[in-house]
Amino acid sequence: GAYVRENFFGRYPETKAMVADMSDEEIWRLNRGGHDPLKVHAAYHSAVRHKGQPTIILAKTIKGYGMGTAGEGQNIAHQAKKVGVDALKAFRDRFNIPLSDKEIDNHVPFCKFKPDSAELEYLHERRKALGGYLPQRRTKPLPAQKLKAPPLDMFKAALEGTGDREASTTMVFVRMLTALLRDKDFGKYVVPIVPDEARTFGMEGMFRQVGIYSSKGQLYTPQDAEQLMFYKEDKKGQILEEGINEAGSFCSWLASGTSYSNHGIQTIPFYIYYSMFGFQRIGDFVWAGADQRSRGFMVGGTAGRTTLAGEGLQHQDGHSHVLASTIPNCVSYDPAYGYEIAVIVQDGMRRMIDEQESVFFYFTCMNENYVHPPIPEGVEKGILKGMYLLQSGGEGDVRVQLMGSGTILREVLAAAELLQEDFDIPSDVWSVTSFNELRRDALKAERWNQLHPEEEPRSSYLEECLDGRQGPFVAATDYMKIVPDQLQRWMPGQYVSLGTDGFGRSDARKALREFFEVDRYYITVVTLKALSDEGKFDKARVTEAIARYGIDPDKADPVTL
Repeated sequence: GAYVRENFFGRYPETKAMVADMSDEEIWRLNRGGHDPLKVHAAYHSAVRHKGQPTIILAKTIKGYGMGTAGEGQNIAHQAKKVGVDALKAFRDRFNIPLSDKEIDNHVPFCKFKPDSAELEYLHERRKALGGYLPQRRTKPLPAQKLKAPPLDMFKAALEGTGDREASTTMVFVRMLTALLRDKDFGKYVVPIVPDEARTFGMEGMFRQVGIYSSKGQLYTPQDAEQLMFYKEDKKGQILEEGINEAGSFCSWLASGTSYSNHGIQTIPFYIYYSMFGFQRIGDFVWAGADQRSRGFMVGGTAGRTTLAGEGLQHQDGHSHVLASTIPNCVSYDPAYGYEIAVIVQDGMRRMIDEQESVFFYFTCMNENYVHPPIPEGVEKGILKGMYLLQSGGEGDVRVQLMGSGTILREVLAAAELLQEDFDIPSDVWSVTSFNELRRDALKAERWNQLHPEEEPRSSYLEECLDGRQGPFVAATDYMKIVPDQLQRWMPGQYVSLGTDGFGRSDARKALREFFEVDRYYITVVTLKALSDEGKFDKARVTEAIARYGIDPDKADPVTL
């Protein structure tokens, strides 16, 4: 009290005079606004009824309020792990808690309201109004929703390919998302979320179709109001466009992804963004979403280190799949073709809706246009497991296994042609949709074998695919080499990884892939070198191939620049 008199009231003569007739004890017992229920209620009562302006409530409090000598007003309040008997009795006296000294000496009991008290009746009423008692957590939506994942044939256009037309995987995904939104039963539960690159992703056509949600509607005439695909905000809009705000966008994703638990109604969020600005920029939020068992899709658009031409370091993602691999319930894919995305999205909805699994999916999309073939027969399992045989090479005593993901798969296919045409070496080409999922499956099989030493050993899906295949094995991606490196110890022979370690930079795709050494010519040369290491190819011919394809053997390592 003396301290408060001197340092608070005593700063000005007029305030010191206000407490001149009060003792130090009386001053110390003055209720601070933040500890006075009547003052707190009065403040909120005024604030919620104030119209036309924002309101602020300033609540003055004391650190460790109520702890007395055990820590009130002291920095040690944070470190106090247990309150002693004397402090408990002082707390009881200060707040008039109906407990005897004997009760406190023996144990610290709960202080309960009487069964017929108004306070207890009020608490029960509030819990019923809020949906039940705590702690509890719903693990599935309410039965009344009866939501089912749509069948794979909803994405028929993606499964059939693009014919002679070229398209990006981003555009294929947007068309799939549009099909989901149009479904009369499923569409209303889809939550498209974008920070601010909707036009970059080709989503502007959805503005007119479903609109951008705004609680106040559209309050201005957009600059492109006369264009066919204009910007449209609406109170009934369905797209959440959060501005240049990845954190805010992800919080919307998190709210939608946990709606099955918090509100008993499952919604399916699709958050599409520049892949560089996901796990790297808001990684802690993504972990929070994983911890809360969120369900939904994160879509890394314009993904990869070399597919977004001209954007440079800031936008070029070479490591989002590394970061995705660290989150246990994140299922991640790097698909190359539209039909792969269709299979992945449908299976994600099946697992999250029909099976009620607490997982979320991350997959990458690119803005590079190329022809997408129709889905080959029987590849669905391989797409979901992480890889499948896309193309078998011809006959030959010497052959190789080439593995690729995302847009670099097309460079791998081109390398297979060079190996066949220039060196008469056939290649089996594997589309690897997820190095991360292959690793998890291999670890699972390895762990089972370790704990069941007398049982028949189990093989991973990767080992089953490559069993009896002739190496070497060469993998190339648009991401850091550590992504394919994850499979090293389960490969049945020599394994070489190509990737985009280093900083991004602005240039055309062809130049970027040459710079990062992931184009068809580097893949070809690295494969020939691996064959020469096994005594299956003349080293001198590798040197000839380096010269033939215009590769500078003394150029700087891209990771050092």
